[in-house]
Amino acid sequence: MTGRRGRGRPAWRDDRFWQAGFLVGSALGAAATVLGRRAEGVARRGLVDWPRAERIATDRLRSAPGSLTAAELQATESDYAGAMALIVPRLSEALGTELPGVVERSAVVDRAGWVHANVATFASLIGTLEEELLDQVVPSGSGLGKAAMALANRWVTTRQLGFLLGFMGSKVLGQYDLALLSAEATPGRLLFVEENIRQTARALDVPLGPFRTWIALHETTHAFEFEAHPWLRPYLAERLERQLRLFSREASGLGREALRSLGRAIRGEGDKDGAEHWIERLMNDEQRRLFRETQAVMSLLEGFSDYLMDEVGRDLVPGVERISARFHERRHARRSPFERAVMRLTGMDVKLEQYRKGERFVRLIAEAGGPAALRRLWEGPESLPRHGEIDEPAKWIARVMPGTGE
Repeated sequence: MTGRRGRGRPAWRDDRFWQAGFLVGSALGAAATVLGRRAEGVARRGLVDWPRAERIATDRLRSAPGSLTAAELQATESDYAGAMALIVPRLSEALGTELPGVVERSAVVDRAGWVHANVATFASLIGTLEEELLDQVVPSGSGLGKAAMALANRWVTTRQLGFLLGFMGSKVLGQYDLALLSAEATPGRLLFVEENIRQTARALDVPLGPFRTWIALHETTHAFEFEAHPWLRPYLAERLERQLRLFSREASGLGREALRSLGRAIRGEGDKDGAEHWIERLMNDEQRRLFRETQAVMSLLEGFSDYLMDEVGRDLVPGVERISARFHERRHARRSPFERAVMRLTGMDVKLEQYRKGERFVRLIAEAGGPAALRRLWEGPESLPRHGEIDEPAKWIARVMPGTGE
């Protein structure tokens, strides 16, 4: 009979049938093991495919208006060199310190050039915690399942970062590019994103030359903040490293709460002044303390630069009052729901608050104590504003310069 042997025993009971089955199963198991190890190896190459993220960002930026050729960018270098030649001595005089080398460490870049510089910065930043996170996501010998999930996460994360870099690359005007976590304390360099500067000057209906000088003044002030005060870089780097270490230890438990916080951020919940930012909701007490300390310093950095843009700019930038008024009006203009959501997700909304609160803080400090009070801001970590003092400058004055303004 079909399907039977000898004494009528079914074929599936034949020893050779089972031997063949074991061989096939073993082969499949071995193949799965090999595939799992290979996938694990690929997954452990990194949390982000940085070259791909950069390509995604630059592809998005190709459609942005006002693209310039390499020759057009190069032609503007003399304009920025001229602006810097005016800015550096005036700023050095106003701040009472020399800024050697800043002019030589500046570059005019397009949007793609800004993305390229920041991909390197972000890769270095994430690289400090990447190995520990990969050990959590794809532990050695975890097999094909976890490796496949890690690869899927990298695919998503790469595209998200590419999108965000493209979005930010269409907005940034200038940057003092400083590798905070670099082992070598090399000075930063100034980047001017000429395509965005031209588009913004056109949108504000202000003359391009003075606007370039005004933006260069802001970024050169950032160079002063770090290069004239060598304690500042390690102070911020130490806090950033501690935040990253704490984050990497707790990253595996963030998933569900992170999704809830992201959802609230996208919906705009908690947008009111003084409300806790969605990023803080993911932090423990120590992380929150470090975050708020850092935010106070960042508010000082941005506010100090904004203050000097206008104060030093009065004698340096023709029509500075009009430029400043139009620029700040545009900075705080109502944005589309999409832009507001992206800014909340990226933390750029925090940066806008840093500009506003920091400039008010510095201005009130200057009014109360003059140049001496401004110099005290940079004497060392103890003179930096603490959480709560940015909103109430009188508290900083009472702590650091008691008796001032009485």
